[in-house]
Amino acid sequence: MAEPLQRAWRALRQDTFLQILLLGLVALSFATRTPLAAYPSLVDWPTIAALTGLLALTQGVEASGALHRLGHWLVGYMTSERAAALCLVSAAAVLSTVLTNDVALFVIVPLTLGICRITPLPTTRLVVFEALAVNASSALTPIGNPQNLFLWQLSGSSFGSFVLHMLPLVAVLMLLLLAVTALAFSGRALQATDPVTEHPLNRRLLGASLLLYPVFLVLTDLHYAPWALVAVLLCLGALHWRVLAQIDWGLLLVFVLMFIDLRLLVGLDAVQYALAGWELAQPLHLFWAGIATSQIVSNVPAAIALAEFSKNWKVLAYAVNIGGFGLMVGSLANLIALRMAPDKKAWISFHIWSLPFLVAGAAVGWLLLFAM
Repeated sequence: MAEPLQRAWRALRQDTFLQILLLGLVALSFATRTPLAAYPSLVDWPTIAALTGLLALTQGVEASGALHRLGHWLVGYMTSERAAALCLVSAAAVLSTVLTNDVALFVIVPLTLGICRITPLPTTRLVVFEALAVNASSALTPIGNPQNLFLWQLSGSSFGSFVLHMLPLVAVLMLLLLAVTALAFSGRALQATDPVTEHPLNRRLLGASLLLYPVFLVLTDLHYAPWALVAVLLCLGALHWRVLAQIDWGLLLVFVLMFIDLRLLVGLDAVQYALAGWELAQPLHLFWAGIATSQIVSNVPAAIALAEFSKNWKVLAYAVNIGGFGLMVGSLANLIALRMAPDKKAWISFHIWSLPFLVAGAAVGWLLLFAM
């Protein structure tokens, strides 16, 4: 147990983003009147419990060896690097419309990493494009991401009406993303580089992880995430305790700090005064404010904060979903994808592709809302 803990501690010390969040917490602690004892209440613990459970189950499937075998099977049907990229990006996009953007990444990214271990595919670029895909496609449905769920409840509109409103934006963004994907990946043929027999399959661990997945999601949806998490940790710990040691605990700490930092920031009098001065009753002002605020506090807190100043959910939904592109803090899904990528400098590659998509998304959203 000592070696995994030491490895985790080294990873935390090398995590630049985590260190930035810690420095931000110190600075905000001096700027806010919120007492330290209230900081735990700023964290959305059911969300942390849900994220922990998904990380554990994903790790269970990966540790079983199933993703390695599935990767070998898929490589047999993927004729080229471009075909593999289009397949994985499209799968991430489709899953995000029904499983939420975070869950889609927990399914697709580990599979992608497994395929990349046995083929010469560009791992970091694939993970980045999958993050872009779930940001774009999850905007389609009320259940695709947390900000949509919040705005759907706020709007009082039907499921179908929400989808019809978001469809033009999502259609254009996905067509653009697939076109760029086809250009960004080569037509080089794929071939597995290691034999599947070298990786045994732990059927008990795989069966338990797959069985627990739907149970955990249902219980989480029923607001029993903490109890569901306890059950998952006990089951996986009894079968294969190393799975628990391999969970990305640093990612969980990042999310805890983000909840505290962002809510302290939004609660500052200066921030509230600035928001009030943006004349958010005007739709165009709301649109640009939603995109800009998402770059600072992430799109979910941005949606919640701006909804206090305007009930124009149609403009706000476009704005905060577009705001998921750009800086990596724009969407929590970006952080999940980048943390799962093996390259510590994946954030550089992410911004190379994501910032142009922010500009393109803002232009498309403006045209659809205000110029047509």
